[in-house]
Amino acid sequence: MTQKAPYKDHTFSQRLLNWFDAHGRKHLPWQQNKTPYRVWISEIMLQQTQVTTVIPYYQKFMARFPEVTDLAAGSEDEVLHFWSGLGYYSRARNLHKAAKKVVSDFAGVFPRSVEQLMELPGIGRSTAGAIASISMGIRAPIMDGNVKRVLTRYFAISGWPGQTRVANALWEIAEQLTPECRTGDYTQVMMDLGATVCTRSKPACQVCPLEADCIAHKTGQQRLFPESKPKREKPEKSVIMLMVVNQYGEVLLEKRPPSGIWGGLWSFPELSAPDQIIEQALEKTGLLLTDFDTWPSFRHTFSHYHLDITPALSFVEYPGQTNTVIKDHDNYYWFALDQSPELGLAAPVKKLLQKVENAL
Repeated sequence: MTQKAPYKDHTFSQRLLNWFDAHGRKHLPWQQNKTPYRVWISEIMLQQTQVTTVIPYYQKFMARFPEVTDLAAGSEDEVLHFWSGLGYYSRARNLHKAAKKVVSDFAGVFPRSVEQLMELPGIGRSTAGAIASISMGIRAPIMDGNVKRVLTRYFAISGWPGQTRVANALWEIAEQLTPECRTGDYTQVMMDLGATVCTRSKPACQVCPLEADCIAHKTGQQRLFPESKPKREKPEKSVIMLMVVNQYGEVLLEKRPPSGIWGGLWSFPELSAPDQIIEQALEKTGLLLTDFDTWPSFRHTFSHYHLDITPALSFVEYPGQTNTVIKDHDNYYWFALDQSPELGLAAPVKKLLQKVENAL
C-alpha cells in the first residue's frame, strides 16, 4: 500500500542539490555546452543503456552530426550506422524523424515547452522534461528508472512502476518535489543519485543525502523497491541467416522493413526451414545455391523474446548462370568485406560479417 508522505518537502531538493554540488557528475560529454540538441541526443541514448556504454557512441555521433540540421540532412542508413550496437533502433529512427521536424516546423530551434517537445517523435514526458529543465531551465519533472528507484524507496511506494496507478502517484510526487530554481541541477542529481548511490543492488545508503528519512532504508527493505514487473517466460524463435558470398568477396545483405526488430538496418536474408534452405533461398532472393555450410547456432536475446540464429554460408557466381540475378535490387546490397560502408548493421550481423571475412 502506498505510504502517505509530505511530498511538498522543501528540504528534499535542497539536500539533493547540496549533495550534487559536492558529489554530482559534472564532466560527462553532454554536460558541456548544454544545448537542447546535445541534451536530447544524450537522453535518447541513455534510455536502456549505461553511461559508460553511451559515451563513445555519443562522441562519435556528435562529431558526425554536431547540430540538429546535420542530423536532419543525414540519410537514415548513415544515422543507423552511427547507432549500430546501441540497440533499440527505433530510437535512432525517431531521432532522425524528430530532427527533420525540428528543422521543418520550428526552423531548427527546439520548442520551449514540454508539451511541444512531446509532439516530436520518440520524446515522451520524461525526456521532454529532461530537455526542458537541463538545457532551458524550465521547471519540469522527469521519471526515468533512476528517479523511480529513489522515489519508491524514499516513500516506500508499493507496486510495479509500470502500472498506471503507481506511475500516476510517482508523477504527482515528482511534480511537487521539483524546485522552482536550479531545475537542471535537480534533474541531473535525481539521475545521478539513482545511478551511483541508490543503485538497484547494494545501494550505498550510508552516503545518501536522503538516508535519514528514507522509509525503505529505515525498515531495511531497500531491495523490495521498486517492485519488479511480473515475470513472463520469453518465447523462443529461430531463424536461418543466409550468408551468400560472390566471387568478388562480397556478401549479400538485405534491408529490413522500417518497423519491427532491427527496423531499417541491413541484415542477412532470413529463412525459416532448415531442410529447405536451397528452395527458400531461390524463392526469396532469386539465387540458386549449389551447396551451403551451416554454422553452430547461437542465441540473441531481445527484451521480449529469444532468437536462435543459425548461420548458413554459401558461395555463388554473380551474375552467372540461370537464377543468379537478385530479385529486388532496392532491398539487396552486395557488401564488400574489405570496405567499411556507412550502413546500419545489427550487432549479430556485424559479428557474423567478421567471421565470414576470417573464413575466406
